[in-house]
Amino acid sequence: MKAEKFKSPFKGRSLLNWIDWTPEEINQILDYAFLVKKQSHKGEVHQRFLGKTIALIFEKRSTRTRSSFETAFGEEGGHPVFMSTDDIQLGEKESVKDTARVLGRMFSAIEFRGFKQKHVEELAEYSGIPVINGLTDDFHPTQVLADIMTLKEHFGHLKGLTLCFCGDGRNNMARSLMLICSKVGINFSVFAPKELSPDEEIIKICTPFAKQSDAKITISDEISVVKNADALYTDVWVSMGEEALKEERVKLLQPYQVNKELMAATGKPDTIFLHCLPAVKEQEVTEEVFESDASKVWDEAENRKHTIKAIMLALV
Repeated sequence: MKAEKFKSPFKGRSLLNWIDWTPEEINQILDYAFLVKKQSHKGEVHQRFLGKTIALIFEKRSTRTRSSFETAFGEEGGHPVFMSTDDIQLGEKESVKDTARVLGRMFSAIEFRGFKQKHVEELAEYSGIPVINGLTDDFHPTQVLADIMTLKEHFGHLKGLTLCFCGDGRNNMARSLMLICSKVGINFSVFAPKELSPDEEIIKICTPFAKQSDAKITISDEISVVKNADALYTDVWVSMGEEALKEERVKLLQPYQVNKELMAATGKPDTIFLHCLPAVKEQEVTEEVFESDASKVWDEAENRKHTIKAIMLALV
């Protein structure tokens, strides 16, 4: 089977976060995601990555990100190569800059999932090929594209919806959701303790985007902030690398748990629940909410694959 041509105006670009992407460009990639999901559910087989290779660099463990990249690229006829920190010398015996220049000579694209945002930026700067951020401490752009796909799938539109993030408001998920929501016109609120409110830098970045799209950004430690939310979103209370803070973090965030009472506080019977997974049930979310009809976490998890395939088709 021959590789099919996929015409995209984004070929050769990298996705490090959504800051430099316009709302129209984000929606275009979202359209690609809906297309490939439809093709997948119809059982269509395509070979659009035939003859292509992608380096998958993982400093952090993963279920959904690794599964999505490997299966999406492989199903399309391409060859994904997994590289953990045990397999390559990234930033240790060999600089990120030098690694980038080597991989750029051998691969069609690079995915990086790790700690430092500057590492994914260096890979993009020196490799000369598209680089996709599979997660850093600062941003998780592939996850939030799947999140807004799930919202659009459920509600039929994005503009004017309200998404409320509950918990650690300074983590990479809260930052990334604020960014993409402000781009596409989703009202974004954060229900978090003052100690874990989003930093001023990300608010400063997102405010002009929100103004342009007529989205509102609201941050509060008062439960009233969840009122009228179409979706409540949460993430683990202790991120990778912060395990020593577990006891302190659990105590601080207990009042921000997504439970039946918090879902009811939205005042909307059709509010949905979202989570990037994995979830620690009975911490950030109760089993009752996680397993309820309002929970769309499995649609969201599946959409990781379709959005990642769309991103790779767009860039590669």
